[in-house]
Amino acid sequence: MKETFRLAMQPSVVKRALKYAFVVGLILITINHSDAILHGDVNRARLFKMALTVMVPYIVSTLSSVGALRDRSGDATRKEVSSPKATSIST
Repeated sequence: MKETFRLAMQPSVVKRALKYAFVVGLILITINHSDAILHGDVNRARLFKMALTVMVPYIVSTLSSVGALRDRSGDATRKEVSSPKATSIST
């Protein structure tokens, strides 16, 4: 769990997740809340929903990046373990 948080807090992961959250969140807010925004019907509850709308792509992007980083480090570990040393077979 500590490793997951360490990876999630890496600057490259945070920067990427913020970019995706901004773009995807803006699109989702436009789709889901534009009528209320245009009619001036924005209250505290709707603002909370908009914040959650932005948080979802942030979390998805972060988890995806952490998973990719774990896979990449796992591949390197597997290559080290699975590369058998050359052995000769005597008959």
